[in-house]
Amino acid sequence: MPTAPRVRFAPSPSGELHLGGARTALFNYLFAKKRGGKYFLRIEDTDIQRSKQEFVDQICYSLEWLGLKWDEPIVYQSKRRDHHHNSARQLLQAGGAYRCFCTVEELALERDEAAKEKKLYRYSGRCRDLTDDELKLRLNRADPFCVRITVPGGKTKFTDSVYGKIEVDHKEIDDFIIQRTDGSSTYNFTVVVDDMDMEINWIIRGEDHLANTPKQIIVYKALGSKPPRFAHLPMILGPNGQRLSKRHGATGIQAYRDMGFLPEALLNYLALLGWSPGNNREVLSFKELTEKFSLNKVVKKGGVFDEKKLNWVCGQHMSDKSSQDLLNTMRELDPDWHSDQDESYLLNVIEMVKSRTKSLSELNKFSDYFFTDPQSFDEKAVKKRWKDTSVTELMNRYWMSLHELTKWEPTVLEEHLRTLAETENVSAGKFIHPVRIAISGQGVGPSLFDLMALLGRERVLRRMNYAIDNLPPS
Repeated sequence: MPTAPRVRFAPSPSGELHLGGARTALFNYLFAKKRGGKYFLRIEDTDIQRSKQEFVDQICYSLEWLGLKWDEPIVYQSKRRDHHHNSARQLLQAGGAYRCFCTVEELALERDEAAKEKKLYRYSGRCRDLTDDELKLRLNRADPFCVRITVPGGKTKFTDSVYGKIEVDHKEIDDFIIQRTDGSSTYNFTVVVDDMDMEINWIIRGEDHLANTPKQIIVYKALGSKPPRFAHLPMILGPNGQRLSKRHGATGIQAYRDMGFLPEALLNYLALLGWSPGNNREVLSFKELTEKFSLNKVVKKGGVFDEKKLNWVCGQHMSDKSSQDLLNTMRELDPDWHSDQDESYLLNVIEMVKSRTKSLSELNKFSDYFFTDPQSFDEKAVKKRWKDTSVTELMNRYWMSLHELTKWEPTVLEEHLRTLAETENVSAGKFIHPVRIAISGQGVGPSLFDLMALLGRERVLRRMNYAIDNLPPS
């Protein structure tokens, strides 16, 4: 088996890729890339009724958007049925599995007996020791059968890289089915066969699969293969401490893309759910995540999805990203984004706004007034800062005085406003807040004087004039 990591992310296309699945894919990717290994994508689509091509497309698109591109062509489990059948046949021939002819009714009786005795039901193994004559008779009658693996005596022991040493007595495991009566193979069998053929030597997945691991190790050994190493990741929990639901953020990854989140920011946040680089660092680039990732820093306790923390991390990435990069990204989403404006103006707008946003959508929304004169004003801000006509009269005097300025620069604009405030015997805030409302329609925003300078004399005077004519509302 190769020494460099060979890992796989193996989603079922019965739904969209959500945060939990994306984090599993991320941890697999980071682990493999740091160690010079390979990262594969396998679509586990053997459930024909639930698997849909639209989910396959969404999963692949989301992974590519996140930058978690797989190293080799996708493996589709549904195309490997012959491999699964051959492996089951191999086990039957070697005595590692047997045909079970028990009917649904017979198994129901066994379950009822176990319930009466208040015991946990496990298959009795009654078909394990069928004689050759009995087996031949059943096959000649074409009796339906499933295939069960022969669970040996003893215990399964393994060391999980997150949860430590685990030991399971085989008395707790019945001879589980590896091939159903319709010929389809079961999950715990197919994944082992596929992982063996793909030479997977590390399996990194959610801790909800931890209970499957002893069964899969039994299959590995029955097929004469050494099991890979395992690492089971803690679940992502909602704020209520329960498994993450759609209500608390378990939406598809594509929704975050549509909301304008930067992929590297979302990956940064996902990495912090159950892992930490140490030294209280929380904002890391994708390159830094790859360099610092280690399974020994994954914790057992489930990470709690915190929308405020997500927004904060995403906001840090927006602020740290260059304005040129953000402009390029905006143009990737919308090639015509304010294409009628000079690029230098757009870059200045982005630079002024980006630190107040958490996503490209917010960047677009919060920068709107840089391009369009406000026709409405924040009601709460107006109620607080433009209460009556006395403010209108003050703003009118300020508007008149602005016509006298020969230079339109932040320092000049600030000095002029503060001088006028002294003349009017009011605080500078009595001017600053209403002026902001007039030129942006908002109650908060970037430095007023930088904003006025960037908007330019014509826009500012025109917008103030409109506000003076329309505020306060009658």
